Amino acid sequence: MMGQEHIRNIALLPDAHVAAIFEPDPAMMAAALALAPDACPAASAAELLAMDTVDCVLIASPNHRHLAQLEEIAALRPVPVLVEKPLFTDAADERRIAALTARLPLVWVAMEYRYMPSVANFIEHAGDVTGGTRMLTIREHRFPFLAKVGDWNRFNRNTGGTFVEKCCHFFDLMRLILKSDPVRVMASAGQAVNHLDERYSGETPDILDHGYVLIDFAGGARAMLELCMFAEGSRYQEELCAVGGNGKIECRVPGPGRFWPQHLGANPVPELIISPRNPPGPRLLEFPVDPRLLAAGDHNGSTYFEHARFLAAVRGQGNVEVSLHDGWWAVVMGLAAQRSAREGRAVNLAGEFTLPT
Repeated sequence: MMGQEHIRNIALLPDAHVAAIFEPDPAMMAAALALAPDACPAASAAELLAMDTVDCVLIASPNHRHLAQLEEIAALRPVPVLVEKPLFTDAADERRIAALTARLPLVWVAMEYRYMPSVANFIEHAGDVTGGTRMLTIREHRFPFLAKVGDWNRFNRNTGGTFVEKCCHFFDLMRLILKSDPVRVMASAGQAVNHLDERYSGETPDILDHGYVLIDFAGGARAMLELCMFAEGSRYQEELCAVGGNGKIECRVPGPGRFWPQHLGANPVPELIISPRNPPGPRLLEFPVDPRLLAAGDHNGSTYFEHARFLAAVRGQGNVEVSLHDGWWAVVMGLAAQRSAREGRAVNLAGEFTLPT
């Protein structure tokens, strides 16, 4: 599904096209080729990398395949890579990231939420509005996990856990907005509603469907994530709020338009609310998204803007904005949240993960 969203957005880019596709599932390959009929099907990643028409690679495979595929690219042909989040899924693999840094010259970790127009404006203005963010809250009230090929996303061993699979985007935003690294993570979470009646080879899915995460940052700020995956009746899917000594800024983002009930009329428009303390007076700004971009995916146009920036970096006209280092931090924060919720304790990152120097 995400691979097809990427294909639709690549088609909107100037002077870029999908040259080849490796997709082991026949039905998904047929769907991908229907979107990019001129692309050459490849029987393996190695066959794709051997094609001289390929200048860069997008990885949009199941989570637990990302790291090995990056290593394969590094070994066979180290072209620029845009790799979907999460970068890896197991704490035992974190040391492999450092080796990739030296072997792959250009890796961009896909963090689409940075590039939603309303969220991008929130990021840009949060510091000025708040006078320095002291509290940051991110809420996602959304639909349950979708069906995926082979139901790979039903088990923690494949996803890294819900706080990795669904929330590393938000942990990335926290570091970006607060301009600081986390030091301690506390979480409370569970599986209350979703997937409990499902069975796969006799196994019941073990993925969390709701929870809270509190994070202390080195700079003194605090952040909180609130996740609920049985709240698709909400008007807005994501809500961000940053507060500091000078005021508050909020951002509200609707979910995918294809899930909005038609009987309710037009889809909600993303919005930003700026609330200074003195003089008080909230101000609301709307951020409508180009309908072509909304039609190309489920992420409020952000996938297109991300690709445009990645393309500029590939052409030497821009810098990598989401590095392996950023991708590593986002996963470690998610893994720490999983561990905290599972063990009922706070996780001090410096004592339990190999932090970069």
